[in-house]
Amino acid sequence: MTGALKLKGPVMLSLGLALFVALLAAGLLAGPVRELFASTSAGGGYDAQRMVLLYAQLPRFVMALLCGGALAASGAILQQVLRNPLASPTTLGIDAGARLALALATLFAPALFGFGRDVVALLGSGVSTLVVFALVRRKDFAAVSLVLAGLVVSLYCGALAAILVLLNDRYLVSLFIWGAGSLSQQGWQPALDLALRLALLVLPAALLVRPLSLIDLGDESGRALGLSVGRLRFLAVALSVLLAAFVASAVGVIGFVGLVAPLLARLAGARRFGERLLFSTVIGALLLALTDTAVQLAAGATAEFLPTGAVTAVFGSPLLLVLLPRLKSFARPALGARAPALPRRLPKGVLAALLLCIVVLLAAAVLFGRDAAGGWQLLPPSEWSDVLPWRVPRLAAACLAGAMLGVAGLILQRLTGNEMASPEVLGVSAGAAFAFALSLFLLGGTGIIGEAVLTTGGGMAVLAAILLLSRRSGFVPETVLLAGVALNALLDAVIGVLSASGDPRGFILVAWMGGSTHGMTLDRVLPIALSAAFLVAASALTARWLAILPLGSPQSLSLGVPLGRARLALLLLAAALTAAATPVLGPLTFVGLMAPHIVRSLGIRRPLPELAGTVMAGAAVMAVADWIARVAAFPYQLPTGLVAALVGAPVLMALIGRREVAR
Repeated sequence: MTGALKLKGPVMLSLGLALFVALLAAGLLAGPVRELFASTSAGGGYDAQRMVLLYAQLPRFVMALLCGGALAASGAILQQVLRNPLASPTTLGIDAGARLALALATLFAPALFGFGRDVVALLGSGVSTLVVFALVRRKDFAAVSLVLAGLVVSLYCGALAAILVLLNDRYLVSLFIWGAGSLSQQGWQPALDLALRLALLVLPAALLVRPLSLIDLGDESGRALGLSVGRLRFLAVALSVLLAAFVASAVGVIGFVGLVAPLLARLAGARRFGERLLFSTVIGALLLALTDTAVQLAAGATAEFLPTGAVTAVFGSPLLLVLLPRLKSFARPALGARAPALPRRLPKGVLAALLLCIVVLLAAAVLFGRDAAGGWQLLPPSEWSDVLPWRVPRLAAACLAGAMLGVAGLILQRLTGNEMASPEVLGVSAGAAFAFALSLFLLGGTGIIGEAVLTTGGGMAVLAAILLLSRRSGFVPETVLLAGVALNALLDAVIGVLSASGDPRGFILVAWMGGSTHGMTLDRVLPIALSAAFLVAASALTARWLAILPLGSPQSLSLGVPLGRARLALLLLAAALTAAATPVLGPLTFVGLMAPHIVRSLGIRRPLPELAGTVMAGAAVMAVADWIARVAAFPYQLPTGLVAALVGAPVLMALIGRREVAR
């Protein structure tokens, strides 16, 4: 009786979603079903409506259920094994690897499509996952290492695929639709193939339920009970990867279901892992079916061209926001965080050496490059007055933006104790991109100043919504992060639909989101520099909070930290840093994730030195990225934000593979 009461919330949520799905499905299919039976009884010949129902609408409905359930199960397993509620199938680079493989095959090996698009996508997913496993093999597949390696590989593959799309848009435009997830079907065979593949994974998933339930006790307790934690984590992640890879190869990228369905199951009251896995699968299947049915009803004949994956967040995000106040009833003390490492004494001369390297790097980035004919040259002094006014402003803007994003990432990672926290989690970047998209599609563009005002306003509006939603919890980091994830996904859904719409302005939007410093002038750099100086200085004043907050709420309160005010101030500071950098680099904030990790890998742990090191690391990464963006495809200019991921990812991969990461 007690167990039934505990599961009342998940059951009611599942029944509620099932009711909505049934009502929408009845509205969509009732007419065609009546006509089907009428034509059958009349013994009619060929009936186009009948063929659409039997070989398009019904297979699409079944495919939605299969994909939603598989992605939700994959997300539930990943969140359990990585002990992080922000984990999802996209965390390990599954979708990004498939997208990159499709782009490379289209451009350089189209004969591979003779084996089928799904085979190419599966191959890409498999290779990206193997890279992740190779990076963390020596760490016994520790959770933090897996999260970081997956994020880095995902960002790297995604950035490379995006650059290929921008350079070859005529050939790769279809990747926009695939990347947004399309459930359109023309027969039963794809659904049957996917069902067979997923059926093979049911037994392994059932066998892993009990061992994975013991992970809640911690790695050491699990080992004491006889578990091989590293092997268990490897098997669980491999299972999760297969679930998501089968879906991605069949229908493309549908990312939000894998994140939100397990969260909804947990928020509804499913406590044990077995319960969460079961109800996550049910909720995910119903949520995607609900979304796709609503898309078909709303879009009518154009539903075939509207990607369901990009619209899923429209339904999932409000559900997550409604249930978010219940977070405090089950939240773990730290959102997948490890205990803070003891501060180390800073090795002598480390920051000075970093500063010297950056000065040399900046000089090389300015003076070494391409001449007018495309050849390599060291810029002679006679040309400085002509060339430096073009190179210096863009380099300065990139470095300043990189420094601000790095500091924002450092603040969020220390505030939340989450290794995955980065500036885009706050939703500021998505708000800025959404505002730019609206100005582009509704106003036709607003110029440089109008763009800066609108993007900053859009980002701060999203932040205000997040703070309003998390105010009653005292700005608890878990609530803030999940509210940011929900709003981020909601806005990204709109942006994804616009990008995949076929409108030429969608390509302009994608190019803007890549982030470019081309055309930067000294007049535009000056306010960026003033903003960076003020905000970084303000961040330094919060060093005491940044040192104490990772210890946990009780310890912070006992040491006199005003938790509510401190959290609010740090969130506002991180948001302001992100908002100031977004007009320069677009919404890609990879450097905000990477720069703090690079600095910590050098042994710098104390807040002020770590802050200084992060400023320099963020600036250095963006300096290299801007130089490569300028010269790699001369005379074309690559997006600096995308190139930053290509530059920084190998560095972070090397650091992950070289150093021990706490489990």
